[in-house]
Amino acid sequence: MALDQSFAGRSYPPTPPYEVGREKIREFAEAIGDSHPAYTDPEAAKQLGHPDVIAPPTFVFSITYHAAHQVVRDPALGLDYTRVVHGDQRFAYSRPVRAGDRLTVTSTIESVRSMAGNEVIDVRGDVHDEAGEHVVTAFTKLVSRKKEAS
Repeated sequence: MALDQSFAGRSYPPTPPYEVGREKIREFAEAIGDSHPAYTDPEAAKQLGHPDVIAPPTFVFSITYHAAHQVVRDPALGLDYTRVVHGDQRFAYSRPVRAGDRLTVTSTIESVRSMAGNEVIDVRGDVHDEAGEHVVTAFTKLVSRKKEAS
């Protein structure tokens, strides 16, 4: 079933705030094998001009991915998530994510199109802190693979 292309431009409500903790940042940095001291040592982060430890650039994926569930679980869109593969991911930062941030994500469908029998959906996740300031935007491309003829 083809995705409803009229969903392009549709935004979903912001997520509840996610509080970024030092331990979550440390665990993430450890999991990806990045030992930069600004991710674990508040003093190292302060020497770089940050008020507390900062998160590796891809840390925000876990937050924006969770927020994108509003999109992929929207039954009116018609997305068969069992056929979805992650096509691309990129981030545009205004500032690093920091321990203590309380972040919300607003997901917007940027485009919906068919390509070679596959359905491609581009989702933008705008991340803001509790003061309403932009922190980062995540751009995610999801590809719903076509069903093979049997």
